[in-house]
Amino acid sequence: MKKLNLFTLLLIMVLIGINRAQSQTMSCCSSNTSQQFAMLGNDPSFLSAHLAPLSFHYVPVNGKMVTFKTDDGKTGSAYEVKASNPTNKYVIMVHEWWGLNDYIKQEAEKLQGELGDVNVLAIDLYDGKVGDTPEKAGEIMKAMNEDRAHAIIRGAISYAGPKAKIQTIGWCFGGGWSLQAALEAGRQSVGCVMYYGMPETLQSKLRLLSGPVLGIFANKDKWITPAVVEQFKKDMKTANKELILKQYDADHAFANPSNPKYEKEMAEKAHTIAVMFIKSNFL
Repeated sequence: MKKLNLFTLLLIMVLIGINRAQSQTMSCCSSNTSQQFAMLGNDPSFLSAHLAPLSFHYVPVNGKMVTFKTDDGKTGSAYEVKASNPTNKYVIMVHEWWGLNDYIKQEAEKLQGELGDVNVLAIDLYDGKVGDTPEKAGEIMKAMNEDRAHAIIRGAISYAGPKAKIQTIGWCFGGGWSLQAALEAGRQSVGCVMYYGMPETLQSKLRLLSGPVLGIFANKDKWITPAVVEQFKKDMKTANKELILKQYDADHAFANPSNPKYEKEMAEKAHTIAVMFIKSNFL
């Protein structure tokens, strides 16, 4: 009987250990910010908050599409706007959940014109796919392969070159990936701008940041909520990393002019701060 009780006790201990391991695994996976954001593609309220962008065709002025090798044996693409003179300063821009559409190409040209002696590389994490409706954008975002996205980012960093000083910027879906791109850039990263994107939660990753982060968030955001932002603030402080927060009394995607909830005045203020931030980090 004692042997049976001992066996039962050992079995219970083993089961507890398995449960703890599973719990730890789930916790790890739940901190995968790209997967968390991708799941918003199943949220009807998130879809309805992103009305289809207005039809828009942008004629390139100074930019052009380029390709580069990726370490998964494929090629990646980006819309590149180069400075007039050769420079090792690069801004890697990450599109919204719609994909690399003409709005982003226009924004890349605009930003490069404001920064001057900086190359802007608007990367395509969707490999040519573009969503023109919330439903299509949601499906593309959910289907995106995370490993492939990281390979594209690394390819863009290699394209910029080992001597490049890199900053990143992105909105919504691209806001979270802007932070991931800064992490991929390692010591080459000198700054990151993320507009209402899902923050990274793993301390082991945040400690790898080498440049400051400018986080631009909306207080009425129902997904990247003030509580999420507050936790990000705490996580960055624990990781001993610099975070500059700018929070506006606006809704998600308030800086997107094609969004019905666009807040022109706030968007312009945020943009001015972002440009000043990028310029200061390149000094």
